[in-house]
Amino acid sequence: MPSFRSLPPSLRPTVKANSGSVDAGSIPVPVAQATVDCGIYCEGTRLAGKYTHAAAKGKVQELRADGRDAFVWIGLHEPDDRQMQVIADKFDLHELAVEDAVHAHQRPKLERYDNTLFLVLKTVTYVEHESVAYAREIVETGEIMIFVGPDFVVTVRHGEHGGLAGVRKRLDASPGLLKLGPYAVMHAIADHVVDDYLDVTDSIETDIDTMEENVFSPATQTNIESIYLLKREIVELRRAVSPLTLALQRIMSDHDDLISIEVRRYMRDVLDHNTQAADRIATYDEVLSSLVQAAVGKVAMQQNVDMRKISAYVAIAAVPTAIAGIYGMNFDYMPELKQPWGYPAVLAVMLIVCTLLFRAFRRNRWL
Repeated sequence: MPSFRSLPPSLRPTVKANSGSVDAGSIPVPVAQATVDCGIYCEGTRLAGKYTHAAAKGKVQELRADGRDAFVWIGLHEPDDRQMQVIADKFDLHELAVEDAVHAHQRPKLERYDNTLFLVLKTVTYVEHESVAYAREIVETGEIMIFVGPDFVVTVRHGEHGGLAGVRKRLDASPGLLKLGPYAVMHAIADHVVDDYLDVTDSIETDIDTMEENVFSPATQTNIESIYLLKREIVELRRAVSPLTLALQRIMSDHDDLISIEVRRYMRDVLDHNTQAADRIATYDEVLSSLVQAAVGKVAMQQNVDMRKISAYVAIAAVPTAIAGIYGMNFDYMPELKQPWGYPAVLAVMLIVCTLLFRAFRRNRWL
């Protein structure tokens, strides 16, 4: 049976939502289908129970009205325009940031809209493979967008990797961190993503070491395409890591009215790790550039060796070819033409000359 989305627009009915009418075109998918988790945190502890985004917002407002520190953390995975707009309307998110969160493909950045910060992180994961020579992809990237306000955190994840269930579990077990508020969640996510950067760079270093060994091994044929593949993955990794440094620096210096000094101290550690990862990537890029030059030189040297061998064999083959060509002209008066030993003598001359040439080339290491 065809899905509703596969129907032509003319056959799709108009649907009424609780907040008003929805334009004809398609039935809106509930926000719950894009929601990975929705939790309410009050004074460092997660409240029991499951909540919708609307119920969580109302509950947080009640708790804060009673003078208690509370916030909601909603995790979304690849929401569509309408799902994201429902969340935006409920938490007053800026339309420009909402557009970036839906369509993704953003560079790491930090933007502020009134009392809300919007942080974009690029997630990376290492694609396991048996050999770099047969790999088609080494680094896979995704994105996490984080909206942080006074009483909410909204995370939007794109890609199949980079799940935040582990981060949420660790935070649930750390009430001291959760007491620092929504920006402590932002720190935990950023710390998780940057730690993945370091893990991926460690794995890529092994690939680079293997590639370096192959390039400088005289008995191994160099595959320049593998080096270019690895360099392309390094470029992709650099685009994910390097721009984040500026965003983290801005968190440290420009938003002290929103972020407590304790959270900024934690963010300083994240900045240090990100800088370390960026330095590693820059070093790998330089090493791969050197390997490309070395590989090109090795291939050129191998071609020179092959050309010398070919030239040597051509020179050896030229001797019998020339002698046979001369005696193939069929003149009546040629040396030893009528002698019974003429044919064996010519063959012996060919063999002796070719042997002498072969030994000379072998002594000069052309063969």
